[in-house]
Amino acid sequence: MVLRRTIRLAVWALVMLGGLAMLVPFLWMVLTSLRTDQEAFAIPPKLLTSPQWHNWADAWHVAPFGRFFFNSAFVSTCVTMGSLLFNSMAAYGFAKHRFKGRDAVFAGLLVTLMIPFQVTMIPSFLLLKSLAWLDSYPGLIVPGLATAFGVFFLRQAMIGIPDDYLDAARLDGAGEFAIYWSVALPLVKPSVATLAVFTFLGSWNDFLGPLIVVKSDEMRTLPLAISALSAGHYVASWPLLMAGASFVIIPVLIVYLLAQRYFVEGIALGGLKG
Repeated sequence: MVLRRTIRLAVWALVMLGGLAMLVPFLWMVLTSLRTDQEAFAIPPKLLTSPQWHNWADAWHVAPFGRFFFNSAFVSTCVTMGSLLFNSMAAYGFAKHRFKGRDAVFAGLLVTLMIPFQVTMIPSFLLLKSLAWLDSYPGLIVPGLATAFGVFFLRQAMIGIPDDYLDAARLDGAGEFAIYWSVALPLVKPSVATLAVFTFLGSWNDFLGPLIVVKSDEMRTLPLAISALSAGHYVASWPLLMAGASFVIIPVLIVYLLAQRYFVEGIALGGLKG
């Protein structure tokens, strides 16, 4: 009994240490954003004695961060909503309908998971250029509206839905879209919420995708803005750069805190059903 308790305490201690280790970069970012330029490079580092709260306001106004924030929020929201719709419809078809070549198509879809974005980056650029979607919202949104991972994740969750529920809805006269929308989706809500968080965070933090699409300052997303800020495009100040980076992190934390209760349940439903 004592040995088991000791092992449990040791495991919890390791988990806590791991959590603290992951928090250190975030805390260092926030502390640096509240220092002066001289304090940011002081060796050894000094304790924060007089927080420079104006750094956040200065960082917001040194570049059009309001526009950057809107671009990221608009693109991430549209990508998330569209991705949930298209991925869930495809997942429902793969999970609950039998058609010729279904397994082969699904296998081909899974193969695309092994293709890195760097391989498809140039073809994607040429396609967007031919559609005249460069430096536009469609160019930022449409490529992320469906993903192989999203289809696979929701398909794994929908496989566990009893067919009796769907048959009962058909007997009541419901159409396939009504069954998908009113029966299938509510039963996999945790998985949908989990995928929504993954998709939002992926789109919010995406750098390479917008990099090949955006040309003007007006269409920059926050990751591109932070890159430009770090290159001295707007101002050469590490505290302001860290303040700008904080703008990127805060919405991510809010989304995660709002949806964290779905994480464990959603991943369990989506990953343990074959």
